[in-house]
Amino acid sequence: MPKVGMEPIRRSALVEATIHEIGAHGSLDVTVAQIAKRAGMSSALAHHYFGSKEQIFVAAMRHILTLYGAEMRGALIMAKTPRERVEAIIRASFTPAQFRPEMVSAWLNFYVQAQRSDDARRLLHIYQRRLRSNLYHAFRQITEAEPEAQTLTRGLAAMIDGLYIRQALGEGETAPGPAIDVLLRYLDTSLKQPKEPT
Repeated sequence: MPKVGMEPIRRSALVEATIHEIGAHGSLDVTVAQIAKRAGMSSALAHHYFGSKEQIFVAAMRHILTLYGAEMRGALIMAKTPRERVEAIIRASFTPAQFRPEMVSAWLNFYVQAQRSDDARRLLHIYQRRLRSNLYHAFRQITEAEPEAQTLTRGLAAMIDGLYIRQALGEGETAPGPAIDVLLRYLDTSLKQPKEPT
């Protein structure tokens, strides 16, 4: 007979184990047995809670996005100006919790999973829409020009993703601070560019 109240604890343990296994292997090429073993339970129990490996991966990404969303909301609450909002978004994207090697690996593999899983693709689109919406809202107030705000939004969102890719490949910054500094320099440089004559 299952212990009352154990399901949320076991689900959480499986999600954490999934993130760590993806990080250890650097890919989605992990088995439910490996995930379950790291979580201290049987494969059968893991299948019972999630049904399939794909659903475990989706639950892991949902967990990562929930943590990211909470950090983003907390950072934006403290921002008083549009420029501070952009900086808050940058800082929330590179917190020590998000920029751990296993989290970076999970993010990168999330993009791979989104190419073959409708559930993962939906989660990825939610993340991208929210990131771009937050950036665009701030840039529109800074630049007052819609095309420029769109360009800055696309550029900064791409740089955030790019720094994660470089980190996953071992070519990026090894700590959040330097990654944040790169993006803040890019931001300041972009905002100082003279506007093209119309």
